[in-house]
Amino acid sequence: MHRSFIPRLINDPFSDPGLYIPFRFEKRALLFDLGELTGLSPRDLLKITHVFVTHTHMDHFIGFDTLLRIFLGRDKVLHLFGPPGFLQQVEAKLAGYTWNLVHEYETDLLLRVSDVGEKDIMTRQFICRRAFQAEEQAFQESFQGILLGEGSFRVNATLLDHQIPCLGLSLEENFHINIIKENLREMGLPVGSWLNRFKKCLYEKRDTGELFRILPAEAKGLVDEKVFFLGELAKRIARISPGQKITYVTDAGFTRANEEKIIALAKDADHFFVEAAFLEKDKTIARKKYHLTARQAGLLARRAGVKQLHPFHFSPRYEGRGEELEREAMETFLQGADEA
Repeated sequence: MHRSFIPRLINDPFSDPGLYIPFRFEKRALLFDLGELTGLSPRDLLKITHVFVTHTHMDHFIGFDTLLRIFLGRDKVLHLFGPPGFLQQVEAKLAGYTWNLVHEYETDLLLRVSDVGEKDIMTRQFICRRAFQAEEQAFQESFQGILLGEGSFRVNATLLDHQIPCLGLSLEENFHINIIKENLREMGLPVGSWLNRFKKCLYEKRDTGELFRILPAEAKGLVDEKVFFLGELAKRIARISPGQKITYVTDAGFTRANEEKIIALAKDADHFFVEAAFLEKDKTIARKKYHLTARQAGLLARRAGVKQLHPFHFSPRYEGRGEELEREAMETFLQGADEA
């Protein structure tokens, strides 16, 4: 089965955190955290439409300048989300440069920056050709756990305690649509851009009795327009299956409140990317720094019932010993040790 999203950590577990999530068959990607970005090509970076920053410690936010530089001079809209105070921090970053030449650009870059609080999301726009001065009008909406919702997926978030607010993130596909290629061939239907439009109709739960037209311009080799009832076409060429879920948690103390929030966020995830900063024998240090041990990462993964555990964000004190952290996390996850 082909998956809609193919998540991958940008760097090795000892380097800056960051999860790159490209969309299969689309020139689009999401980014969880904004650390060092040298692991991504300019082509990869230009696919990014939304960035979700857990918090603005340097190793999670240093890549902002790299991304901004790649996007300058292009007609793009980039959405950025972060915890309380994020708006002011992005504005301060932008104010650190001189923008006296940007009015000469023929294109315009728009940054939509959102500050995520416990109850509300505040968003402001920064336009390149206006020297990235924040627009006076701010958009405020209530926050009920969803940062981004589209027809096929949503990004959920919760605020965790790292001695500062820190976002935990989860990308959840509503359901997955596989196209049955053999049936397409039997019906004489070429693949093409019409399939994305067809999937969009299904994700939007359009009326099954609605007519769906396939135009020659959308399907190479098709001579005449084809017309089907949406529901009948779906029965013949689409296989619907449960959607994919990808959860990302880093920089959170092992407190009761954090534990409950993380387990709820990661419940039944297909992929759980979670920090495993310290070995359990150093849990006193982990507690002081509000990080997780590898064993605690494994416990959370087990309690959330995730399918695959991906420990990362290892402390540099274990450089060269990464296998110990991974082993402790995986053994706890697989064996199910359940003591706190």
